[in-house]
Amino acid sequence: MPPRAFFSRRVLAVLTLLTAAGCADRPTVVVGKPEPDPETALAVDGTAPFTLTDQDGKPFSSSALAGKVWLGAIFFANCPGPCFRENQAIAEILREIEDPNFMVVSLTCDPANDTPEVLRRYADRFDADKDRWKFLTGDLAEITRVGTQRFKLPVELGVHAEKGVVFDREGKLRGGFSLTDPDRAKLLADLIREVLADTSSRDDGEGE
Repeated sequence: MPPRAFFSRRVLAVLTLLTAAGCADRPTVVVGKPEPDPETALAVDGTAPFTLTDQDGKPFSSSALAGKVWLGAIFFANCPGPCFRENQAIAEILREIEDPNFMVVSLTCDPANDTPEVLRRYADRFDADKDRWKFLTGDLAEITRVGTQRFKLPVELGVHAEKGVVFDREGKLRGGFSLTDPDRAKLLADLIREVLADTSSRDDGEGE
């Protein structure tokens, strides 16, 4: 081996050892898309099942949504105004669309205050049919997971988007629109009707 090549390899080896020692306490930076970890894949899967508590204090499992078209939204009962308008729009949509294969799931982002009893009284303000409109509470971490990963909406304590998102019979997100803008709410209702009439699956999508 030529002396220069041998010297270069020795230098490279020393630099490699020094670099490894210097990074021992630093996080590993992965370039490109890492392989999914099978132990954590379920935790980040937006379609992972969930169970929360409804306004009657009963467990509600996402399995009850199988084969149905459903609308997801986020609110909290003490919201000063936007949430009330949001839920008025949902109540109107439910009155217009009486199809038993359509239902609504509303998650509170203030579960410490929004107990089942509070949610029941709140639901009564909209004459909510408990079989078609579920107001859900539970652990905030689980609500955040469902809201951000399943609904694709921001969720924090007392913070949420004033938007409804539509899922088809296979649980795929088909789009979403503002509930507090009357024109957008009409587009949302039109989307729900379209998905109800369409038994085929489509790619996930999102509206304005």
